[in-house]
Amino acid sequence: MNYIIAMVVAFIVSFAIMPLLMKLSEKIGFTDKPNKRKKHKSPTPLCGGIALYIGFFVSYLLFVGDEAKQQIMIFIGATFIVLIGLVDDYYKTKGKEFPILPRLIIQLLSAILVFKAGIIFKGFTNPFTSEFILLNPTLQFILTITWIFGVTTVINWSDGMDGLAGGISLISSITFFVAAIILGRNVSALISIGLVGSIAGFLYYNKYPAKVFMGDSGANLLGFLLSITALDGAFKSATVMSLFIPIFALAVPIFDNLFVIFKRFSEGKPVYQADRSQIHFRLEAKGFTPKQVVKYIMIVSILCSSISIFLLLFKQYTCYTIYW
Repeated sequence: MNYIIAMVVAFIVSFAIMPLLMKLSEKIGFTDKPNKRKKHKSPTPLCGGIALYIGFFVSYLLFVGDEAKQQIMIFIGATFIVLIGLVDDYYKTKGKEFPILPRLIIQLLSAILVFKAGIIFKGFTNPFTSEFILLNPTLQFILTITWIFGVTTVINWSDGMDGLAGGISLISSITFFVAAIILGRNVSALISIGLVGSIAGFLYYNKYPAKVFMGDSGANLLGFLLSITALDGAFKSATVMSLFIPIFALAVPIFDNLFVIFKRFSEGKPVYQADRSQIHFRLEAKGFTPKQVVKYIMIVSILCSSISIFLLLFKQYTCYTIYW
């Protein structure tokens, strides 16, 4: 019942405050204007990230009985992510590009706060000997920061069509919730289901044709929170099988953006230079409509997530059978 209530609260808050934020955004000109790379028809409010932030944290602070230090660190880190994203979005409303360095610093700082809170990739269990292999602190730090920074970035880069980044994040959140239930990770389950509710409330307004965009503030926030959920859930169980859950759940943005990075690097372009290399743009160039592109990517994401859950259930069943 706590899971249902946590999801409903996040949904209602996100859904209810969105119209107010949209009106305010239009009034102050906080909108994304169409250009050569962005083909929406009219200026669109960029306030979706604020609704996602408020909806999620109302649910999180009410229902997640986590350690106070972890709650505070996650809240501060997420707030930094949203604020720098809003600054980036503000620059976009003026037709300008925000410098990359401040964004990198804030994202790394937020990742370090999570690490300091004790949400860490500590190691994994050797599948052959069942011995837990504890990584040294330096490697723990590097892997944890890289994971948080990487997932934050790939979700942001996936935000290129109506409902796409939100849809991918919704599927990943549901996957992490199911995995957390199977693994008995109550905190991770509550975080995941809170994300599900807040994203669902946002997607009502973001589905094609979108009435609102999440902006960099929302896309970076979702990536940041998804990375934390994986660290506190699937990665925390430390089995080799569980390591595949977040990777499969986020397979589309992870592998697509690895391709984009390689492509830009091979062409001598700056890695962070925006272009139309992502899979959604490539599919659109082949004649798919935006709605078809999003549906296609959602189907692939669901299949990948289903594989991860199937593997986890198979592992749990095998262990139970052996134990019995």
